[in-house]
Formats: sequence, C-alpha cells, structure tokens
Amino acid sequence: MLSLVHLKVLAAVSRHGSVTEAARQLHYSQPSVSHHLARLEAATGVKLVQRVGRGIRLTPEGVLLANRAAEIVGRVDAASTELAAHVDLRAGRVRLAANASALSTIVPKATAALARAHPGLQLSLFDRHPDDSARMLRHGEIDVALAFRPKDSVNDEEDGLRRVHVGEDSIYLISTRPDDSLANHRDSAWIGGCERCLAELNAACGRVGFVPRIASHSDDMVVVQALVAAGAGVTTLPGLALRAHRHPGVHAAEIVGSRREIYAATYGDPPDPPAVAAVLDALSTAAATL
Repeated sequence: MLSLVHLKVLAAVSRHGSVTEAARQLHYSQPSVSHHLARLEAATGVKLVQRVGRGIRLTPEGVLLANRAAEIVGRVDAASTELAAHVDLRAGRVRLAANASALSTIVPKATAALARAHPGLQLSLFDRHPDDSARMLRHGEIDVALAFRPKDSVNDEEDGLRRVHVGEDSIYLISTRPDDSLANHRDSAWIGGCERCLAELNAACGRVGFVPRIASHSDDMVVVQALVAAGAGVTTLPGLALRAHRHPGVHAAEIVGSRREIYAATYGDPPDPPAVAAVLDALSTAAATL
C-alpha cells in the first residue's frame, strides 16, 4: 500500500533533484529520505531511482509516479485548507497565482477588499504565467489561478479546471508614434513575449496580412516598453500591463478586434470552499472597477 509520506518524499526528490535538498526542504535526515524511497520501491515493486555518479536520478517509472505523487500530496494539502475554510471563513487560506499585469492591478484591489471584509483570511500570492498556474492548480500547489486567453477561445473545462469569467482586456500596439496602426509595421522588428502573447500578436498581424518578424524576446512589461522607447522595435501589450506601468516615451493604440478574456480557474468539483468563493468574488469586483 502506498504511503502518503513516501509519496511526499518522492515528490520532493523529483522537485529538488537531489536527496540532500529534498531532506533539507522536508526537515528530514538524508538516511531517512533514502529509507522512505526504499520502502516505496518495495511497496510498488518497481525501481524508482538510480545512482548516477555521486547523485541520483529518477527512472521513467519514478518520474511517472513522482508526477502523480505531486498531485496527490497537493490535493491532500488543499483538502485540509478547504476543511478549515468550511469550518470558518475567518480561518481560510487561499493561494493565488497570476501573471505580472494582473498581479499588479486586479489582485491588489481584490486583496484590499478581502482584508476589509475578511481580515482573518490568509492570501498567498505567486507571480506565474498562465500555463505554470494551471500546472500548480492541478498539483494542488495553489487554489486559484488568475489567467488570460484570447476572447474567442473555446470555453472548455479541460483537465478538471473550472473557469469563472472575471473581465476582458484590450490589446494595444506599443510604438513611438501617436495614432499608429499594425499595418504600418509589416517590415518592423517586433518584441515578442510569452507563447500566449505571441499567439495573440500573430493573430492580430495575420488579420492585416503579414507575419511579424520577432527580433527580441521579453515577458517584462517594463523591459519591452523601454526597448520600444529606445527604438529597438514595436510590440503589443494588454491594457492591464499599461495600467501597471506606462513608459513616457511610448504611445499605445488599441488594436480593433484583439481582446483577451481574464478568468479565474479553480480545480475539482463544485462548490468552491467559502474562502475561495470570497476570493473569486473579490477578483471579479476588482476587475470591474478597472
């Protein structure tokens, strides 16, 4: 029979890449970690780790079980949080991941509102891209993921994620010229961002008949605006990013027909715990004020 402790140890070894670091993070001794791994191999009848030089690495079977172990341990931790929240909202703890533009605009407003309405609610925040947030959500490392996707995306509930519409955000062309348009930059150098941002950029440029030439890459809204102001290229940014930071040397022109949906995702069967529901309501209210 698989032990939760053994699975927790395997997940830690996989996450940190060594027995030494896993032991330090778990506050175990190294022999204790090795003992738990050996017990897990005995319980499964499968070789999960192998020595490589002075270290170890997971076998393919070990990687498979470690991925499941991370999800199992995360869901158990989340269940403990949910139970506490059901007993008393004031004792609730919610872990929220969002990308930088949302984390510096929507989230602070929601955090302030939650502090006033539920002063005992503990909110932990993580700066993550949407794909990373979704992975953390499935593994039980967070409770809510605030993310974005193109407005016309299919509204599917893949992998058990449940999405709540929070708001919409326009996409802007960022250049050094006022009243600019995409059509003026078919031969320009472009500054690309994350995969989702690049998909939005390619779609917008495709609608006016060209493929952007990506010369530079950055996900940082401060960096890309500084690069545009310096003449290193042009880019696109969502309205939330411009609200969070606006470089005085750039101009922003809204791209007609390019909008993204901002949504909050949770994992598992409804209903959401009271603390999570309170956070979802606060996010929606905060987004509406922006």
